[in-house]
Amino acid sequence: MAHAPGPSALWLVRHAESQGNLADAQAQRSGAGRLELDVRDPDVPLSAGGEEQADALGRWLAGLHPDERPTTVLSSPFARAATTADRAVAASGLELTIRYDERLRERDFGSFDGMTREGIRDEYPDEARRRDLLGKFYYRPPGGESWADVALRVRSLLATEALRHDGERLMCFSHQAVVMVFRYVVEELAESRLLEIDRDEQVANTSVTRYERADDGLFRLVDFNSVTHLSDDPQAPVTEENDVPSPA
Repeated sequence: MAHAPGPSALWLVRHAESQGNLADAQAQRSGAGRLELDVRDPDVPLSAGGEEQADALGRWLAGLHPDERPTTVLSSPFARAATTADRAVAASGLELTIRYDERLRERDFGSFDGMTREGIRDEYPDEARRRDLLGKFYYRPPGGESWADVALRVRSLLATEALRHDGERLMCFSHQAVVMVFRYVVEELAESRLLEIDRDEQVANTSVTRYERADDGLFRLVDFNSVTHLSDDPQAPVTEENDVPSPA
């Protein structure tokens, strides 16, 4: 039986450490309600450590067997993901075209943009209670997106890019919540299983989640949250700062 068109491999990469990740970590330590950032979320740049992580990823890609390397790249247009893709491809020395797709962008936090967990609970106690009731997957902050909303984007991207990249090894640079929602969609996970994985393992910056397409046409998970490319590079630390403000 002929299978539907689609990539032979799908790679998901979380962006490298950003200035926003550092600002969030500092705000959490100090108990502040908001992050100290003077740029909009799409423009947040990488940290110095993040630049090293992206370069380390590129060097690792260069060392892979030609039959294992990605053949095409999609990226979120947000600066932290786009710069990660740019630096990784440059460091790899591979001739890869990078296309940008807004469906890979960060989850929209709406009114909670730039806020910490403590700040949300202080300023929006009713929303915090509503989030507790609905749960992480279906809760949508005012003016923002739920994880379920992100799933619609992921389904759309997979449907259109399957046709465009039939037989290719597709690498996507994106964001923490988006990587997790890809797992939900590709593996057809239950909400409870997705949230269990999310509780147990934080998606690291520049971590690689990799699927290979099996003979039956379905994707099989080969690696999740792999940071092999960082483990032997002392200048590129493993970092796991959260991207997503949450009232719980």
